[in-house]
Amino acid sequence: MKGASIAFQGLGKRYGDVVALEPTDLAIAPGEFFALLGPSGSGKSTLLGTVAGFVPPSEGGVLVDGVDITGVPPHRRNIGMVFQNYSLFPFLTVFRNIAFPLEMRRVPKPQIAERVERMLAMVRLSHVADRLPSQLSGGQQQRVALARAAVYDPPLLLMDEPLGALDKNLREEMQEEIKEFHRKVGATVLYVTHDQQEAAALADRIAILNRGRLEQCGGPRALYTAPRNAFVASFLGEANMFHIVGRTNGAGRVATREGVELAAKAASAPSGDIVACVRPESIEIVTTPSRRANRLAGTVADVVHAGGSTRYRVRINDACVVTVRVPSERRAMPFETGASAHLGWDAEDTLLIPAE
Repeated sequence: MKGASIAFQGLGKRYGDVVALEPTDLAIAPGEFFALLGPSGSGKSTLLGTVAGFVPPSEGGVLVDGVDITGVPPHRRNIGMVFQNYSLFPFLTVFRNIAFPLEMRRVPKPQIAERVERMLAMVRLSHVADRLPSQLSGGQQQRVALARAAVYDPPLLLMDEPLGALDKNLREEMQEEIKEFHRKVGATVLYVTHDQQEAAALADRIAILNRGRLEQCGGPRALYTAPRNAFVASFLGEANMFHIVGRTNGAGRVATREGVELAAKAASAPSGDIVACVRPESIEIVTTPSRRANRLAGTVADVVHAGGSTRYRVRINDACVVTVRVPSERRAMPFETGASAHLGWDAEDTLLIPAE
């Protein structure tokens, strides 16, 4: 299977006076795993719906492999869909569920059997081919939905929150399943999610949307280390935000509304309202004053042990609480709630970005 390119050209959607999606230009490469990430109402499902043909745009168009499909009916777009609720036929076996798209296309029975068996092997479900969906686990049902969407070799697969109905452990397991499935089928994947960790784990690139606007697009690491604004920084991972109110005499040092002075990455910063963004894992927490460019002292207000890391909330003053995340080490003596603590981080880890 060869993946298809997708191009959004000034694509927008309005419902009366309500803007669901501002005019958007975006290009997705053939075979790319591309995630649309954002909170509820951000426009990600609207964007996906325009590709599927379920949502007619108010302006602009959608091109697949250079062909404008904006006015093409959904059933003629040759696009595979995977939904959050799986949408399997409860009265059909696993084999028949996967075969259904081929039967609708009047594919000869020998070819149907060959393709379905190939997909069953790919998703490791050959042993449950004769079972009904109700006899499967949630993860198995999701794999049936993946196989059904890809069995007729569409160049484009749309996935709308496909793991939303699964518990945390199964979600993480299915992420690996979907990545492997994508590698095998080679189709372009457009994946909608509100889960930042899921998007970062799966996607080659991510488009972050907010209130119908495309905020930023890029690889997971680039978005995390160089967010365009405070929304992107806070939505893709944890971030400590300090609101800048002025400069000090020192080069690269800024005063904040939270009552602390910071050493920043550079003396220059964007115009307008800006914030200083510091990722929790960039901060060290120690018992004596740090030697880093940024040094703060406070009291541990909260401790959360989360698997391989420990998260501390350290109160610096009444207006400033800083989140710190450190790896959980067997020999390390964790700070307890109420303990005095010193924080430190390098100037390079203080990123000055627009507030909006």
